[in-house]
Amino acid sequence: MSQREILTFISEALFNDLHQGEELTVDFRGENTDFIRWNQSKVRQNTSVRQIEINLEFHKEGRRLKKSFSAQGSREWDVVEARRLLLDARQEALVLPPDPYLVPFVNNGNSEAFFPGTLLTGEDLISAIAVPASAHDLAGLYAGGRIEVGNFNSKGQHHWFANESFFIDYSLYHGTLASKSCYAGFHWHQAEFEDNLKRTAEQLQILNRPRKSVKPGKYRVYLAPAAVAELTTMFSFGALSYRAYKTGQCALKKLQEKERTLSPQFTLSENFHLGLTPRFNELGELAPEKLLLIKEGELQRLLVSSRSAKEFGVAGNHASAGESPRALEIDRGGLAQKDILSRLGTGLYLSNLHYLNWSDLQNAQVTGMTRYACMWVENGEMVAPIEDMRFDVSLYEILGEGLLEVTDFQDVDPNVDTYFQRSLGGKKLPGLLIKDFSLTL
Repeated sequence: MSQREILTFISEALFNDLHQGEELTVDFRGENTDFIRWNQSKVRQNTSVRQIEINLEFHKEGRRLKKSFSAQGSREWDVVEARRLLLDARQEALVLPPDPYLVPFVNNGNSEAFFPGTLLTGEDLISAIAVPASAHDLAGLYAGGRIEVGNFNSKGQHHWFANESFFIDYSLYHGTLASKSCYAGFHWHQAEFEDNLKRTAEQLQILNRPRKSVKPGKYRVYLAPAAVAELTTMFSFGALSYRAYKTGQCALKKLQEKERTLSPQFTLSENFHLGLTPRFNELGELAPEKLLLIKEGELQRLLVSSRSAKEFGVAGNHASAGESPRALEIDRGGLAQKDILSRLGTGLYLSNLHYLNWSDLQNAQVTGMTRYACMWVENGEMVAPIEDMRFDVSLYEILGEGLLEVTDFQDVDPNVDTYFQRSLGGKKLPGLLIKDFSLTL
């Protein structure tokens, strides 16, 4: 029996059990994933995981409860457990206060999306990684397979999403030195992986050179897509949330109120065409396939959940409950890969950033650290690795007048979390050439 058939069977059984005035959503999450853990370019763990999680959200008389369980993939056993949780929810709802901003379930229609992939398995997969990695000390994790997500409710709504995707998140080591990279997508291309591996190895070679001490100050920098990915995590910390704006916690408040703008080269969207995550949210509301958030430096809209729409009396755009971007994309520019170092000239090539946080929320000021293979570039050539440095920059500045060029290519930055289950989501991002990037320590 397919996973979709299991969800259909359980949902229909539970909907038939509902009493007058009760509403229910059944949310399904299943995966069939190959996991391979690598160390010293050898397989240290090789396993496959098939798991199903079913979440119930129960509404009655303005009260709300959530229940979940790990399903066995047997509809006879799973429906018994689901019915038990429904009974528990019905009893617990009697003692809960009503939720004044509860968004009632409605029928948001039906949808189906499938993003098929071309994935390697078994010996083919192991040799595809092991053979080119044999000359290196590679440590990392490969995860790939099919993920399926469904959302059915008692009003007649049916949504189904599936993709077949992979990532290998890895580092190359030389003693205590490491150069990090990630290769991800829906279709494994051996030449692309080997090119990714080659670039990572070249960075590691430069890391063996004596380190250059860089003094605090403002520098011309190139942020590789992985560094841009870390920087854009700040957009998930309320920067694009309408609720955060109304409660004084939105870093882009001045952009919303037209006091500031960003560079005309900067356009940011939520793009579900990427196939990284479903369009439907927890309520089964379908977001637009592509939602423009910042166009050529000007904010077009913030993300507004239906709960925020009800609370603040504005129109929603079917954002998630957390009002964070789920499929973020920054548009490409015109800077070619081969021209990055020459256009950088003398400055810093920053491959990764980490430990990011707001240092001044009201001015969108971000602090963090450089990480892994970050290099001093002189006259268009990588010269030496730098010591880890702290930076402190304003998004208004580095994505405004400080944004010089945007690359003509983008990299997929997948969500590589595998706690409890393989996570969906990710970003598609270019590299950015920036002037006056402030290093402080």
